[in-house]
Amino acid sequence: MKIAVIGTARLRRWLSSFLAAVFMLAGQNGATGRDLGVPESARPMTAVELYVIYRDRSWQWPDGAGRMQDQGRIFKAWSGSGADAWWAQGRWILSDSGQLCLQAKWHSQSGAYRGKTCFSHRIDGQAIYQKKEPSGEWYVFRHAKPLEDDEFSKLVPEDLVSARLEALRNSAQQSDPEGTSVAQSLKSVAIGEAQ
Repeated sequence: MKIAVIGTARLRRWLSSFLAAVFMLAGQNGATGRDLGVPESARPMTAVELYVIYRDRSWQWPDGAGRMQDQGRIFKAWSGSGADAWWAQGRWILSDSGQLCLQAKWHSQSGAYRGKTCFSHRIDGQAIYQKKEPSGEWYVFRHAKPLEDDEFSKLVPEDLVSARLEALRNSAQQSDPEGTSVAQSLKSVAIGEAQ
């Protein structure tokens, strides 16, 4: 079965919108989690502090999950279902300026796309603030006394990604055993980037 390849620009726009929606929903808390700003006393978290929070954790999203594997700093994720399913593999990167970046190649039945999403973190006592870069809003990621609906509570030690990612990868290979649609899409992405 051959899968139609959508145009590079259209694929990028759709995936950018899709990922923005996933990460926006992943970063939303209830009204109690919202904050209009970060206290002046808050400082950027260090790479070590971020490492302790994210290593070997799965981040549960509304329709998927991402896994930050310690060994090799591998990032794996899946999102969506059926024809709208995506899976990703890449790396998670930390900085002493308080950033966590998820850099990965996202795959679907329509092709593949490289993406990078970063989150900034600030800490004030035990409270942690987070925002999606470059244009997200700061919110309370973890309250000083953690609340059940804190985004932080969606980081769990269980691997919620590997089995689903493997199933999506196998499904894509069965749909396109020669990898022709993904190869054609990657070729069109490469040509588009070269121009």
